[in-house]
Amino acid sequence: MKHTIYKAMAVAVVAMTALTASAQEALRSAYFLPGYNFRHELNPALAPERGYVAIPALGGLNIGLNSNIGLSTFLYPVGGGRLTTFMSPTVGTDEFLGKLKDRNHFTQSASVNLLSFGFRGFGGYNTVGISVRESASLVIPKDMLAFMKRGMTGPSTHYNFKDLGINANVIGEIAFGHSRAITKDLRVGAKVKVLLGGANVNARISDMDITLSDQIWQIKAQGEMAIAAGKGLRVPTKYELGKESASSPDANMVEWGDIDYDSFGMSGFGLGFDLGATYQLLPNLELSAAVLDLGMMSWNNVIKGQTPSTTWTFDGFQDIAVDSSDPNYEENKLGNQFEKLGDDMEECLNFHRTETGAKRTTGLGTTISVGAAYTAPVWKGLVGGLLLTQRIDGMYSWTEGRISANIIPCGWFDLSANYALSSFGSSLGWVINFHPAGFNLFLGSDYQFFKVTEQYIPVGNVNFNVQFGINFTFGKRKRG
Repeated sequence: MKHTIYKAMAVAVVAMTALTASAQEALRSAYFLPGYNFRHELNPALAPERGYVAIPALGGLNIGLNSNIGLSTFLYPVGGGRLTTFMSPTVGTDEFLGKLKDRNHFTQSASVNLLSFGFRGFGGYNTVGISVRESASLVIPKDMLAFMKRGMTGPSTHYNFKDLGINANVIGEIAFGHSRAITKDLRVGAKVKVLLGGANVNARISDMDITLSDQIWQIKAQGEMAIAAGKGLRVPTKYELGKESASSPDANMVEWGDIDYDSFGMSGFGLGFDLGATYQLLPNLELSAAVLDLGMMSWNNVIKGQTPSTTWTFDGFQDIAVDSSDPNYEENKLGNQFEKLGDDMEECLNFHRTETGAKRTTGLGTTISVGAAYTAPVWKGLVGGLLLTQRIDGMYSWTEGRISANIIPCGWFDLSANYALSSFGSSLGWVINFHPAGFNLFLGSDYQFFKVTEQYIPVGNVNFNVQFGINFTFGKRKRG
């Protein structure tokens, strides 16, 4: 299976569908709903009201995408239902750059619950879960995109930017959780997670300095990369492909277009912990807090690289701009524009392979949450909720505050409507949860967009996720 990492980066710039940092554990919109079986994924102290068995794959399926800028920032209509990228001369430079943030952040995640069940016993509530999670994140500084769009603006033009990065993971998880009441007001929970690494990609340019003149375009960068995907991954150099001699300064340059991955295998192992607690401070006020993903991953068969200490030349982004005056307009479909943009990104981001078969240790990226639930005195079926969440993951960190109205009209049905402000902007969330005796069915979303262009491109920040699940339940209902 051939692929190119930096083509994926380029596609993420314009399509925002390929990459992310943080996995969506469960629906934060359902944090305060007692009938939602997967609250323990958000706080291990929150026990489901009944025992449950999740249907494999359909027990909990989640897909999510977040960004702090809009997809329409990168794609523009050019007539006849066609689209072009921000590189087209028909797109004004000020128009494009005015839509950007100083740090443009894109995340994507998906998870599937392969097996999960929960039951009461051993003095509390116990959970067992097997799942697969995929997540990726991309951060692009504004000046990098300004360089791509503007190029030279005079006889000599200079750009400097920091923290261009991509991080992606595929991890299998086997989790064992337990929660119990310590006093009538205090409940605590913990979860141990055995982690099986499928793949890890991390590449970062910590500093890039670009000088453009009439004679030459020069780049000097400080960056490093590490890729782990089992023994079936091959990242060849130009010398290995016969494109450079052994004495050439570019002999060890990675040839991204010839990366090959022909067999699946485990590439890492890790251990993680979740800790949580709830406390009934007042008869109508419950406080809660959790720390998720405390732990490490150890990766094997890692291929490492770094940018050279020397300055290298770059001849600029070529033949990407497409408009109706181009004689090859019909041939330059949007997919071809992506390909050209990706090719030039490969040339611009120059990594030389330094190690193969190496080892590497990474953190999991920790999530901290604090919640408060207030039950209305006049009607126990109305609960107001406030949930603050902080993801700590270096340059891929984010913050969210979510306020919710949770309605629990009867013992077998509840729902939530909520509003969030986060590093990715604002969004409405909702969840509908049916949980009569015997089964549980839920559908919800923490983010969605409502406004699109004529080409169905979302306007504004692209924030969307959906989670769906069907579970069988057993035992008598018991809350707490």
